[in-house]
Amino acid sequence: MEDYSTKTCEACNADAPKASEGSLSNFLAKYSDWSMSNDVEFPQITRVYKFSKYTLGLEFVNLVAELSDAEGHHPDIILEYGKVTVKWWSHKIQNLHENDFIMAAKCDLIYDNSSTV
Repeated sequence: MEDYSTKTCEACNADAPKASEGSLSNFLAKYSDWSMSNDVEFPQITRVYKFSKYTLGLEFVNLVAELSDAEGHHPDIILEYGKVTVKWWSHKIQNLHENDFIMAAKCDLIYDNSSTV
């Protein structure tokens, strides 16, 4: 299975191809903490990260924000006590793109490699 964390986002135009069902299934199989979000009318992937303190969640949010600016691709982030919810989709196509899988995998790396848990 593909390791999305080693890839870089590419510019996404309004006519960019959406992620195939196969690539979505492969992503969700490898990155099992991510799931489809059903609270909007277009596909999104979402994950909830757990933290023992609010400030640790805030540190994670800041690291994801730095990564997002560097890659030019930005998620929805909800910071609450004990958890951070991250949702990825590609705004221009109102669907999922490979960029979303790349950024989700990189969020997992930030979480796994930080001392913020």
